[in-house]
Amino acid sequence: MLSRLNESDDFERMEIRSDTKPLFISFFDPMVDMASMQEYVITPLKLRKVTSKEDIIKTIWNIEATWSTNTNEVYENLGRGHVFIQLERRANEGLLIDVKNVIKREVTMPEIEFSVTGPQEAFVETLSDNIHLLRKRIPHSNLIVKDKVVGTESNTKFAILYIDGLADEVNVNTVMQRIEEIDFDHIQDATTVAQMIEDHTFTIFPQFINTERPDRAASVLVEGKVVILAEGSPEAITLPSTLMQFFSSLEDYYLPWSMASFVRLLRFFAVGFSVLATSIYVAVTTYHYEMIPEDLLATLVSSRSNIPFPPIVEALFLEFTIELLREAAARLPTKIGQTIGIVGGIVIGQASVEAGLTSNVLLIIVALAALASFTTPVYQMGNTIRIIRFPFLISAAVLGAIGIAIVFMFLLVHLLKLTSLGRPYLEPIYPFRITDWRDAFVRFPFQYLNKRPAFARAQKRARFPKTKSKQYKDKDIDE
Repeated sequence: MLSRLNESDDFERMEIRSDTKPLFISFFDPMVDMASMQEYVITPLKLRKVTSKEDIIKTIWNIEATWSTNTNEVYENLGRGHVFIQLERRANEGLLIDVKNVIKREVTMPEIEFSVTGPQEAFVETLSDNIHLLRKRIPHSNLIVKDKVVGTESNTKFAILYIDGLADEVNVNTVMQRIEEIDFDHIQDATTVAQMIEDHTFTIFPQFINTERPDRAASVLVEGKVVILAEGSPEAITLPSTLMQFFSSLEDYYLPWSMASFVRLLRFFAVGFSVLATSIYVAVTTYHYEMIPEDLLATLVSSRSNIPFPPIVEALFLEFTIELLREAAARLPTKIGQTIGIVGGIVIGQASVEAGLTSNVLLIIVALAALASFTTPVYQMGNTIRIIRFPFLISAAVLGAIGIAIVFMFLLVHLLKLTSLGRPYLEPIYPFRITDWRDAFVRFPFQYLNKRPAFARAQKRARFPKTKSKQYKDKDIDE
């Protein structure tokens, strides 16, 4: 039964003697905890009379054990850190005992979605720990966890979480069906599955939100959505999602509503500036000089007087330079990456202006546009913003402002066609839903957020009775 595993040098087979007959133990050496196996398995079996599987189970009663006759099940569990005990060397059945050597990372602070206020916990690579982080935030019996195994070679364990009686059954069934239909050999992360189950493959816009924060995943579950976790992945996939949610940070709910609304509007302005600033500069300096104010015209002409290239060339040069610096800083070790990003940007920018390759005005615009692209709370949307700047830039060089308008219309039509788990991607803009505008471009005070998002199709729309919140607010303290 285990003959083909003998070719692997880390596969071990040993024979132990009980009072009556020998037992044969097989395991992968790096995967098991040798101290636990010696204390809870080998020593008790040596000291007791064992003649059947019932005797083995009674002897090691304090450890999880399963009797198996399935060869594939035995192979899979051996690879996960189980020990296989046979009563006979060539028997086709035996007992699987869980004594895996657990190597895991401790729960740490979020690094990608860092916030000044609020909880400072992030998901780790252990599925059971991630479920624990969610269950302690939602200690409710209606929180359901459904296990799925994906990957013919990796056998990666996934968990689908939702709140029964709150989440839309169509959303839950759709997620489970799409995951069950995945036929792929190796799945190593939850983001891989997210790409396989999304509605539209050929789009640069993310359709599901990846988060490393348990508090964000918990808030999504309470809204009636679905969360996907995977063994070995430090991120959760929340679905369905809308475009507006990619510009919403969980810190918005830890701040006063006025400050949160201001910061959220600032993000939308920053994204618009990041996408359009450089392309508008190219369009104006190439085709539309009449749009430049007279006071600014002299400064702009003097900055470009010694530049031998057209605006599109110097814009592309600076844009690609920024992207190279950003990618280099991300791939290098932390301390070196910070040095490359700061020093490289200053040195290259100053040198390109002094060499007459770019104008100082465009350098400022490109630097501000790159800085504005970092304001998006979700990393995946930040990557999208980096990409869509280039179609606007090229169209501005070819057709000027008309080219920018054409690309914008194509982008708008594309967004109107997108869906996330079958739900409109541009909601609440289209379809127009006035109740969801309370938490879109701005955030209303909590007493006005008494409805869950309409696009999630939650079975219970009301979070709390609106009349009761008014009663609490109107109460005065008698003196």
